[in-house]
Amino acid sequence: MADASAPPLHIGFLLLPRYTLISLSCAISVLRMANRLTERELYHWSLHSEDGGPVASSDGLSLSIDSRVREAADVKLLFVCGGIEVESACGEGLFGLLRGFAKRNIALGAICTGTYALAAAGLLDGRRCAIHWENLASLRETFPRVQVQPSLFVIDRNRYTCSGGVSALDLMLNLVESHHGRKLARDISEQFICERIRTHEDSQRIPLQHYLGASQPRIIDAVALMESNVEEPLGMDDLAAYVGVSRRQLERLFHGRLGCAPSRYYLDLRLKRARLLLLRTDLPVIDVAASCGFSSAPHFSKCYHELFGRSPRQERREAGLAKPPFAPSASKG
Repeated sequence: MADASAPPLHIGFLLLPRYTLISLSCAISVLRMANRLTERELYHWSLHSEDGGPVASSDGLSLSIDSRVREAADVKLLFVCGGIEVESACGEGLFGLLRGFAKRNIALGAICTGTYALAAAGLLDGRRCAIHWENLASLRETFPRVQVQPSLFVIDRNRYTCSGGVSALDLMLNLVESHHGRKLARDISEQFICERIRTHEDSQRIPLQHYLGASQPRIIDAVALMESNVEEPLGMDDLAAYVGVSRRQLERLFHGRLGCAPSRYYLDLRLKRARLLLLRTDLPVIDVAASCGFSSAPHFSKCYHELFGRSPRQERREAGLAKPPFAPSASKG
C-alpha cells in the first residue's frame, strides 16, 4: 500500500504512430477516477512522443503532447502505447531511449502492441508479457527469450503489459488496488459500470487459428468440437474419430502444439466456462457444474480448486459476487 503522504505517482504514456486510442483512454480514465474519488492527486500523467510532435492514433485523432519522451525525466512508470503496424513505428532510436529508462530503474509498461517495442529493445528477455492475440504467434517466433502469455495483462516485476482494448482498464484497476487497496479499485470499477475487475488469471478470448497458425487443422477441429460439447463432453476416442485421426495421434498433436493432453485441455476449457458462469450469473454451483459436464458438485469443486487454487464458492466470495446484483434470466436468449 502506498504511503498516504507520498507524492503523486507520475505515469508517462509514449504514443507510437497509429496507437490504439481506446486503450490509452481506459488507462488514463482509471487514474483520473482514482484522483476524483479520493479527492487527492494520487496519480499524475503525461503524454509523450519520440520527437515531441503530435501523433495520430489508428482512429486518425491526435492528442496534445506534453514533451519528447527523452524529456520525461520525472516519470516513475512509462507505458509504450502501440497499435497497428507497430513494427514500422519502431526503430533503434526508440529502443535506445527505452533502454535508457530501464538503466535508470524506471518501470516500463506496454499497452496493446507496445509490448513489441519493449521486446525488440531486449527489455522483456526472460520475462512474462501480454500482447493482443493477433500478435501472439509472431511475438513468440520473433523473440524466443520472451515468455508470451495469452493473458489480459501481465505484471512481471517492473514490467506491466496488457493485451489492448479494454484490458488496459483491468491492468490499471489492479495497479490501483496494489497501491491503494481493493475498495478504491472496486469503487472505480463501479463508476465505469464494470461488473467485475478481471485479474491476470483471465485470458484473452483468442481464436485458436491465430494462436496456432493455419497448419494445425486437426487441433482446431478438435477444440471446436470440445467447445460445442461442454455440457455432455465427448470421449477421447469419439473426439479423435470425428477429426479423422487415432487417439494416440491426437494426443501427440496436443502435446506437441499445446503442451498438454487433449483430455486436460478439454477439462480446463470446461472449468474456464464454469468460472464465467460463476462470475456472471447467479446459477447455483450444482447447476454450473452440470452445465459444464460435471456429474457431481464435489468432483467439480475438486477440479476447480486444482486449476484456480480456490473452490467455486470461494471464487464468488472473493469477487464479491455471492449473489450478483444482476444476472440474465434463464428464460432469455
